[in-house]
Amino acid sequence: MPGETDPLVSSAKTNAEPPEVEIQPVLERIKDVVRVYWALGFFAFGGPSAHIGILRDHLVRVHKWLDEDVFMELFALGQGLPGPTSTQLVISTASTHGGALGGALAFIMWSLPGYIVMTLSGKYLYTFVDPSNPPMWLLGVPPAAMSLIFKASYGFVKSLDIFGVSIGIVACVVSILVNGDYNIPSNSTQVIYPILLIGGGLATYIDYSRENSIGTYVKKDPSDEESGKSKMSAEDQKMVNKIGLTVQDGLKYFFLWLFLLVGSVAAVKTGVAGEFVTLFESFFRIGSLIFGGGVVMIPMAQSEFVYEKGWLTDEQFFQGVGLVQSLPGPMFNFSAFIGALHGGFTGSVVGEIGLMGPGFILIFAILPIWANFRHILWFKAVLKGLNASAIGLIVGGCVFLYAKSVKCAADAMVFMLAGTLAGFYNLDAPFVILSGVIFGSVFSYLELGQKPY
Repeated sequence: MPGETDPLVSSAKTNAEPPEVEIQPVLERIKDVVRVYWALGFFAFGGPSAHIGILRDHLVRVHKWLDEDVFMELFALGQGLPGPTSTQLVISTASTHGGALGGALAFIMWSLPGYIVMTLSGKYLYTFVDPSNPPMWLLGVPPAAMSLIFKASYGFVKSLDIFGVSIGIVACVVSILVNGDYNIPSNSTQVIYPILLIGGGLATYIDYSRENSIGTYVKKDPSDEESGKSKMSAEDQKMVNKIGLTVQDGLKYFFLWLFLLVGSVAAVKTGVAGEFVTLFESFFRIGSLIFGGGVVMIPMAQSEFVYEKGWLTDEQFFQGVGLVQSLPGPMFNFSAFIGALHGGFTGSVVGEIGLMGPGFILIFAILPIWANFRHILWFKAVLKGLNASAIGLIVGGCVFLYAKSVKCAADAMVFMLAGTLAGFYNLDAPFVILSGVIFGSVFSYLELGQKPY
């Protein structure tokens, strides 16, 4: 709408790139990125679903840096890569305007406020709180956090078409089986989850290739000689130039990720790794295997750091989950809490770099490939399958996370009340967590619903 201004950054330009003008100097574009993303780092509450809506309003509707189709493709790209989905969307959208430097700055500003709070909490919270006997005001935080995860999962499922639902339910059932069978090792998810993602992409590619597809895809006219590939427009070429990365640059980022992954794993396996290299390896390995964002990260982190390494208890884990849910920015800031709890301030930095690193590196690896080949329509179809499988993994994770965070009738009541406030009254995430604090405290003080399941 003409004259519309950004509600968070009113001083930013409302139309940074008119179609007919030359590309702004890189310094000007970096300044625009700083104006927009610094504010979002303080106000982007609500988790991935809310983040996507906020970014769409800022970048598509107000600033007009990119159109709706490009925005949704970048979202699907993040869903198909390991790492924090909404953070990768922040990096990729900022990069389409400010290049790789703009993407890196946006990442820092997006993550920094929540990172600081999670680091201080991991370092000092349990100086004052006994994790085996938490105060009543913390009792309702885990079930309230769980209600937000259920809400996000429901929103993702609604976005799927009929074939995507079929792919998602397969991934969901397999993930439940893998995590709930005595004969399947818990760490097998690190292999099975990527296979499910690849299988989802392959399924939509095959379906796309059929004459009567089950799913919904954009297809070219059969008479088109390019057979699914269109020429790059002037606007698309302008975006490629803004990003400023070549396909060769993307390959360099990929090999950097591979070197760090293989090198850190080898250092731990050979016994030459110190405390912080071991911490980095754990987070970097998990970050390289998490498809679907922060919700998928939670069960994997719980298995690694609670059950295998014993660095924190179930209660501490879910208290940290509830805290990160109540803060702006990515859920992957949870790594700062675990890192600080285990290794102080240095541990928080190592943990943050470790868990965020794979997604950060790989989004720069894939961006130039996407920008140069996004007109190939089968590529878009593959992204839909990756997205559907990722959503199935999120829903499957909810099954086990619920059992861990809801342990008595009082927890179930908090879950239902907080979920109603989040799902039906659209209460923002910080206030949903606050409602959990209030409800949990009241039920504990009055000794209501304390019978364990």
